[in-house]
Amino acid sequence: MTLDYISNINEYADDVVRLYDFDMAQAILFRDAVQDSILNKKQTLELASLPFIESRNCMLTLRLSEEDLGIEIQRSAQLYCDLTLEAYQTMVKLLEPFCNRETKGYKCLYDVDSPTDLLFSPGGTW
Repeated sequence: MTLDYISNINEYADDVVRLYDFDMAQAILFRDAVQDSILNKKQTLELASLPFIESRNCMLTLRLSEEDLGIEIQRSAQLYCDLTLEAYQTMVKLLEPFCNRETKGYKCLYDVDSPTDLLFSPGGTW
């Protein structure tokens, strides 16, 4: 699984953080990491610390928040995704189709009015 950040993907200057180039086994590992760290232990999750994720040009940390803010850029390569417990529960549900079978589909893992989306896409496309 690869993690990267792409800026200005459209005429609105939106950005995307992608998790891509993965199979069903890695989707399960990611889902389980979110479930364990965020939902069960209420801890942050630094994605680059997971052995199955290769970070290309950014570091993304998932954090619990009182409100759904989505991904915010703190420094050029350090990104934080701040979502509520309920939003992370929804994220785990959105990951299920990728954990049940190999697929070429994609999903944005949160629905927040933010200029940066979190894309989960085995092929890297949207």
